[in-house]
Amino acid sequence: MPGDAIERYLERLRSERGCSPRTIDGYRLELRALARLANPGATPDWASVTEHQVRRWVAASARAGLSARSIARRLSAWRGFFDWLALQGEAGANPARGVRAPRAARRLPKALPPDVAVSFVGAGTPEGFEALRDQAMLELFYSSGLRLSELTSLDLRHFDGAGGASTGWIDLDEGELTVRGKGGRTRTVPIGSLAREALRRWLEARAAWCAVHPGCDERALFVSGPGRRLANRTVQARLKRLAIARGVPADVHPHVLRHSFASHLLQSSGDLRAVQELLGHASISTTQVYTSLDFQRLAAVYDAAHPRARRRR
Repeated sequence: MPGDAIERYLERLRSERGCSPRTIDGYRLELRALARLANPGATPDWASVTEHQVRRWVAASARAGLSARSIARRLSAWRGFFDWLALQGEAGANPARGVRAPRAARRLPKALPPDVAVSFVGAGTPEGFEALRDQAMLELFYSSGLRLSELTSLDLRHFDGAGGASTGWIDLDEGELTVRGKGGRTRTVPIGSLAREALRRWLEARAAWCAVHPGCDERALFVSGPGRRLANRTVQARLKRLAIARGVPADVHPHVLRHSFASHLLQSSGDLRAVQELLGHASISTTQVYTSLDFQRLAAVYDAAHPRARRRR
């Protein structure tokens, strides 16, 4: 069966490396594409795959319009798979190891200007179940730099029972939260004072709501009207709606707030290592993109204000 080795490898990623279901699905797509290329319609002979073939397949992907970033992701999946096959004795030297993806254009993350971010997060005096919940989410995104999945996985406190152990939870008394991010890495980050206050108001509204709505999720920090844990898509839609209602001139989604948190903190502190730890980046090179973002802002100010700047006409 073509997918036999692939599924065994994916199970290893799931059980040993703690990869998320979304990551597993992405790997499965790339490895199935590899299987089709290696031997369409039959069980691939992985040991016979050569570097020349991999180069040819990468070139074909580029000609088909696959982006440099997507090709790099594909090659990364292939390399990991061939390394695992070698350890299992099912293949020799990794044929994808020496193949490089096309150079991708560097895309800087989008971040709101500090005054816009502060105005957006602090606007209005929310009242009612949904408004208090949305304000607490907004404050928490900007206060702690969470990823979307990290926020929706938060529990009221740490649970470890029949439903499994919590992967994220808050501790308002200590002013901190704990989340499990990419690669199964757990980190604890502070919750700002305004976010703590917004969470306290939301928890009061949540308790009153759940008291009259049987079946309300007893663990989830953020719940919907029917009492279920909020879905990622719902959070994305609510943030967009809030941005429009509060007059923010940008397409606001959770990662914009994460980028804003990181770039504003770095501008104020200059401590790249601390920002890396707060974001949960495995490598500081990932965090260094925010130094480029800061320079981009400074360069824009220079071009607009300095009499000797080379202004574009």
